[in-house]
Parts: sequence; C-alpha cells; structure tokens
Amino acid sequence: MRVGDQIVVNDKMQSDYCYELVEKTGQGFDPAFKPHFTPKQMLEMGVFEGRYMNDCTQEFPDNWFENAKTNAKADPEINYFGIKSRQPLDVWQKKGWIYGPDPRGWFQWYCRYYLGRRIPDIDQIQIKRWKGFARHAGQIKANCHPGDIYCRPKQRQALLQWAYDPMI
Repeated sequence: MRVGDQIVVNDKMQSDYCYELVEKTGQGFDPAFKPHFTPKQMLEMGVFEGRYMNDCTQEFPDNWFENAKTNAKADPEINYFGIKSRQPLDVWQKKGWIYGPDPRGWFQWYCRYYLGRRIPDIDQIQIKRWKGFARHAGQIKANCHPGDIYCRPKQRQALLQWAYDPMI
C-alpha cells in the first residue's frame, strides 16, 4: 500500500466507505502519539479474543494476519494474558466511544491511521483517548511489583489492546 492509494471498505459493518492513504505506512504520526506496538504485532500477540477484525482482513496488508491469533468465536484464551478484558461493541456504542468512520472503535482507527489515513479532527480525539489510557500503566506501576506480569492481567491486556507495553 502506498501514499495516494484509495482503500474501499465493504465488510459486515461498513459498505462503500473509501479513504485515501496520505502518509507512508507506519510513518507521519502526530508527535504526541507513540504506540509501543504495530497493529500486526498486536494481532500476533493476541488481542480482542481473536475475534476483532476477522471479516475485514481485505482492507489491511495480508502479512498482518499471517501469524495473527484469530478464532471464529471470541476466546479469552487467545488473548496474550489469557483473560477476558473487553466489552461488547454495543457497550462502546452506548457510551459514545465510537468516533467518525470507524464503527469498530479505537483499534480500527489505529489500523487505518497506521496505514496512512489521516482525519485531523478524529485523529486528535483518538490520540487524546490513547494518551488518557496511560492511567492504567500508572495503576500497574503503583500496585504491582516490577516484573510481576501476573499482577493485574486485565489491565495489562487492555494496555496491549491500546498499543501500550503491558510488561511494565
């Protein structure tokens, strides 16, 4: 995928949505946004119970899914920490956590941002949300012994799902 490419999305949650890549993949990030993992790494490590983007793989590079941990049915064991740590999409919708043209939420935004799509207003909202999620890292640091990755596994899994390093 290259700058200038038009991506057309037709999946279970979106039809005829189109966006243009205006930055090189993995580059041109807002200076305030420094994710620890790429979407590919997150999928390989086990996020969202293996069920997050199974019907929209055509939108993203094939190599993101070569070693991704996926399953036809949500399975907490697929998560890196082997624990359920997500809420259903309808909860996100009811709480108003879905922004702009990304009906699957933050991770879908991140995948599209990583590819090179930019929507300045939406990007700022999502980056602000990402920065706010750092509070979970602070709670782990305050309540766990260094190196004890079994302390607060739900928060650690959630950090991974927001591209933060859960091994703090």
